[in-house]
Amino acid sequence: MSIYLEILIAFLKIGTVSFGGGYGMIPIIRDEVLARGWLTEDMLWNYIAIAESTPGPIAINIATFVGSNLAGFWGSLLATTAVVTPAFLIILVIAAVFKNFSKNKYVKAAMKGVTPIIWGLIISTGLLLLVQCFYANYNDFSVKGEFNFHALIIFAIVGGIALSYRLIAKKKIPPIALILISAAAGMIYYIPL
Repeated sequence: MSIYLEILIAFLKIGTVSFGGGYGMIPIIRDEVLARGWLTEDMLWNYIAIAESTPGPIAINIATFVGSNLAGFWGSLLATTAVVTPAFLIILVIAAVFKNFSKNKYVKAAMKGVTPIIWGLIISTGLLLLVQCFYANYNDFSVKGEFNFHALIIFAIVGGIALSYRLIAKKKIPPIALILISAAAGMIYYIPL
């Protein structure tokens, strides 16, 4: 099977079965790309980190990076298009068929039923990130050689700054400021002197 056909099938599948936005898609993307051997666990987490810090929806960014890694520009275009096409088509059908779709009692019931699943996917993503970042290889749950204190220190510093600012100024720090603080802390900590 051609790599383009594989990309198309995989990302159409991801786009079709995903609910809850980008963070809800991460476990599904992870399972799909690792099962196909397209990326290593570390490569995927690096792509997720980059996708979080670049403009645009995280799932689209990840699809773009994976597609580019596999088949260059055309792979990225195909993966990006494939991951958004199912939702786009579903919305078109819903808009055309149901004028007051969101007020339909069956739709409301379905959305209530899907909500816990979405929360589970998002919590799963958070746990995957924490485990991978700080302690274990998520592929086989084997413990890394050592606990990543560098990541924990940076996480604590940025979290402390955000919490302190929230308590003192009674405002949230803008996400871009947290990204820049994290980047600066990472560069200071990891760049050899």
